[in-house]
Amino acid sequence: MSRALIIIPTYNEQENIVRLVHEIFEQQPRCPEVALNILIVDDNSPDGTSEIVRDLQAREDPEFKRVHLLTRPAKMGLGTAYVTGFKYGLREHFDYIFEMDADFSHDPKEIPNFLHEIEKYDLVLGSRYIPGAHVSNWPRRRLLLSYNANVYARVITGIPVRDATGGFKCFRRKVLEAIDLDDIRSNGYAFQIEMNFRAWRKGFRIKEIPITFADRHAGTSKMSKAIVREAVGMVWKLKARAISGEL
Repeated sequence: MSRALIIIPTYNEQENIVRLVHEIFEQQPRCPEVALNILIVDDNSPDGTSEIVRDLQAREDPEFKRVHLLTRPAKMGLGTAYVTGFKYGLREHFDYIFEMDADFSHDPKEIPNFLHEIEKYDLVLGSRYIPGAHVSNWPRRRLLLSYNANVYARVITGIPVRDATGGFKCFRRKVLEAIDLDDIRSNGYAFQIEMNFRAWRKGFRIKEIPITFADRHAGTSKMSKAIVREAVGMVWKLKARAISGEL
C-alpha cells in the first residue's frame, strides 16, 4: 500500500485540530490503496495545540498511530514549517506529501480527489480560480486581493496555473527530491508560488483541480502586510533567477 503524509502547520489551532484529524481519517475508506498519515508541525502554540495532539497519539485506536508531531521552539513561519515537514516525509519514505491548512478552509473530503489525480500527475493543486471551484465566506476585498495576486504572479513568472498561492496540494515524492529545499527563499504565501514555480521549471506535470474554499471556522488568520509584500517581491526574484539559470 502507498502512503500519503498530510502536513498541517499549526499555531493556536486547538479549536480545530481534533475535529480535523477525525475528518481526515474519515476519508480513508475512499482511499483504499493509500494509507493516510498526518504530520502536525506545531510552532509552540500557547494554546496547547501540541499537547492535544499528544493526547490523540496516546489513544488506543490504531489510526492515531498514524498521527505524527513535530514541535518547534517558536513561531517560525509557514514556509519553514512545510520544509520541515517535507524533509520528514522524504526521510520516512512517504509516496505522496500534502500541504493542508488547519483551519478548515481546505475540506478533507477533497483528499481522495487529489490522490486520484496524483496517479497521472506529479503535483496536484487545489484551485479556487478554475471552473467548478467555489469560494465561500471570504470578504470581497480579500477575494479580490488573492485573485489579483495570482494574476500578477502568472504574468510576471509565466507559470501556467490559475491559483499559484493556494495551500492545498499534493506532491509526488520525486518532486520534492528534485527541489533543493535548503534553497527555498520565501516563508509566507510567497512560499506557495516559489514551490509551484520550481516544480514547473523542472518540467514536472502539474494539474489544477477545483476545490471549495471556505474562510476559517475558528481561530485567527495569519495574513499580514509583510506576507503580502514578500509575495510581491518574490515573483520578480524568481523570474530573475530563472533568467540567470539559477532555477
